[in-house]
Amino acid sequence: MPAIPYWHVDAFTDAAFGGNQAAVMLWEDEFPADAIMQKMGEENNFAETAYLVPCDGAEADWQLRWFTPECEIRLCGHATLAAGHVLLEQGGGDEVTFLTRRAGVLTVRREGGGYALALPAIPTAPQDWQAAVAALGTRPQLIHRSPDGYNVFLFEDEAAVRGLSPDFGALAAMGDHQFICTAPGESTDVVSRVFVPGAGVPEDSVTGSAHAVLTPFWAARLERDSFTAFQASRRGGLLHCRLDGETAWLGGACVTVVEGMFRY
Repeated sequence: MPAIPYWHVDAFTDAAFGGNQAAVMLWEDEFPADAIMQKMGEENNFAETAYLVPCDGAEADWQLRWFTPECEIRLCGHATLAAGHVLLEQGGGDEVTFLTRRAGVLTVRREGGGYALALPAIPTAPQDWQAAVAALGTRPQLIHRSPDGYNVFLFEDEAAVRGLSPDFGALAAMGDHQFICTAPGESTDVVSRVFVPGAGVPEDSVTGSAHAVLTPFWAARLERDSFTAFQASRRGGLLHCRLDGETAWLGGACVTVVEGMFRY
């Protein structure tokens, strides 16, 4: 029975049972079949499982792919942070790079008592979406969208974001979209909740890719390049966001909850 090194990591938190859960799994030579990775992602039943193999070329240190319980996705922040945490804890060093299939080369580096994750900043533009507003159940002040399925809904205050009770079935029927609901925060600069039911994640706990969208969105609105953000899910997570040109740097901590072997 094959056995694969396995870590369960809580990302964007400094304590177990907070932030967002990710599984990190390492292969020595090449990725297994996609069907196997999908079954493992379903078995783990976290928002994402990160799969790693060493990178042969000079582009990066590792190749990285991510699977939800239902599909492979184009970009995942918290599982990348979790993978960086595992590799830097295991191998030492201050920085690790990942070659991805659809998001380019991503970087995780040590920063302060935690890590900083570099993701491509994702721009959005004003665009209405009445079906999504109806499914969210509350009209936002503003809607911004991107062609890649990232959608920002700006609300008046934190209470409005926390009070949302979406129709997840209706949102899922619209496809593999992120519905990023945000507002000025009470104890942080920004607050958000993120719904991705079309990818099998009704409400995500802490979403790095969503903050790659929120970083340029809020940097423009706040007229500064850095701010604090809290994702107000049941588990919750704190991020320090900074816009550097076309890169969104997301700072946060990680905690290893389980380290062992995955046998299949």
